[in-house]
Amino acid sequence: MMTSENNNAVKCRQLSKVFSQGELAVNALSDIDIDISAGEFLCLSGPSGSGKTTLLNMIGGLDVATKGEITVAGKRLDKMTMSELADLRLHHIGFVFQAYNLIPVLSARENVEFVMQLQGIEAEKRQQDAMEILEQVGLAGMEDRRPAELSGGQQQRVAVARAIVSKPELILADEPTANLDSENSDKLMTLMRELNSHIGTTFIISTHDEGVMSFARRLVKLHDGRIVSDEKK
Repeated sequence: MMTSENNNAVKCRQLSKVFSQGELAVNALSDIDIDISAGEFLCLSGPSGSGKTTLLNMIGGLDVATKGEITVAGKRLDKMTMSELADLRLHHIGFVFQAYNLIPVLSARENVEFVMQLQGIEAEKRQQDAMEILEQVGLAGMEDRRPAELSGGQQQRVAVARAIVSKPELILADEPTANLDSENSDKLMTLMRELNSHIGTTFIISTHDEGVMSFARRLVKLHDGRIVSDEKK
């Protein structure tokens, strides 16, 4: 289990990220300080370009800070090797990307199984767990369809199922309901809240959807790469 002495799942200190666009420097994040406790259900909100996705990517070790520190489960990401970062992502973090990132030649079930296969989980359990989670996200009967045979919303639910199927300690979700109608969005958020409550999984979700924000137990608002409010509900 991913834990640290002070029960922080994530800690950011003076975290900044600057992207270069030709001769122009764009401050995507500026001096972010935040502690996220294990078991929180937190939403990052803010307009496009506020830094939500950049912050998620950096917490997940997918991007490198220009300045400052990120600690995940007591481990400084900048002190970890590429192999250690890959292991952290594989065994402890689930990702839900806006672009789904499904493998086109695999079925829905095989996509959900993929991470478990990399983790070395045996085939029978992989199949059973994949089928159960696909039913939970409303895709029973669609397990043999490939991504091209699914709607955008259905593909997003496969991506969410893949992220949560092995019950990682931390899930990072970037606009997870972007392609879902309100009914399926509520079902998905309810499922995530149940996993958070029953298993203790920490969720960090970026969104600009008021409906998604209503599920948050903590709402952190970003604007121009800075935290402008941090409210616990």
